[in-house]
Amino acid sequence: MPPGSFAAASSRIATRSRARLRWARGPRRVVWRPFRIDPTAPTPVIPAADNWADPLVDAALARCATPRLTPAQNRVRISRIAAAEGLGPDWGVAWRTDSHHAHRLLYLAYEHGGSALQNEVAEQVMSAHFRRGEDIGVHHRLREIALRCGFAEGAALLDTDAGDREVSELLLVGRARAVRTSPTLVVGDRALAGAQSPEVIADFLAEIAHLPAGRDGRSVMPPEVRRLRWAESLLDQGDPLGALTLLAPLLDAHGADPNVLRSAARGYFHSAQLSRARAILETLVARTPDDSYARLMLGRTLRRLGREDEAASYLKAAAAMNPEYA
Repeated sequence: MPPGSFAAASSRIATRSRARLRWARGPRRVVWRPFRIDPTAPTPVIPAADNWADPLVDAALARCATPRLTPAQNRVRISRIAAAEGLGPDWGVAWRTDSHHAHRLLYLAYEHGGSALQNEVAEQVMSAHFRRGEDIGVHHRLREIALRCGFAEGAALLDTDAGDREVSELLLVGRARAVRTSPTLVVGDRALAGAQSPEVIADFLAEIAHLPAGRDGRSVMPPEVRRLRWAESLLDQGDPLGALTLLAPLLDAHGADPNVLRSAARGYFHSAQLSRARAILETLVARTPDDSYARLMLGRTLRRLGREDEAASYLKAAAAMNPEYA
């Protein structure tokens, strides 16, 4: 591991964390998940320096900056830290570019080679972006990185749509789990947001380690339940299309489950797909006549479809069953 690598810097942080942390509960692995600090980054690439004064760019970067520092001040601070960690004096982003394909490569590296390969690819992607000033949005640069890491299969897969759907879904999952900044350390259902000192990271992990079994989010939860919770989180955040994306596999495999159907109906209703919402809600009302919420939603859907007389009967029944719906 080169002394001036990202891995070496991370190892030093981990070593300082472990000095304060004495716990172990089974094997550990680090998995990189996608997060787009600047989702509006363009294709083709443009010089980053041209955008530092753009208020929209500054607003995006401000979410990842240390509190009480402007993005410009934070860039200076990070450059000094990078130099102290042996990452070189020329730290900085040279290009504003779409990182989607870089995230695809990271996802594919984990799927094909696990944490070790993904960490190596992440090392090379960040070195290219932050240290060498290269454009990591273009396939030929990412292919070079894949080949340098011994991941020839990944270099070939970049020319396909492999990983595209999965990365888009992982971004939705991150949003559902309230990940709002990079870096964010996630363990189970707990998260530590922002760049933190080794001591803070160690305290975070120690707190999780001492929770009763199941309280740290690492208990076994059926993946279908976890996906449904994420979809409901996106609905609550006002992202019905994202919720429907996460619900699609559940509708295919568990299309008769009333909780899945109820969430799908909400997604269709709030994305103005009223005919689909109506069909699901009519099924729910027929199967579970005592479901007052389904009657309420069906009444509202019919009203938006202009079927006022039909809507009135369902809305009246819902209010009689549940006074809160009156």
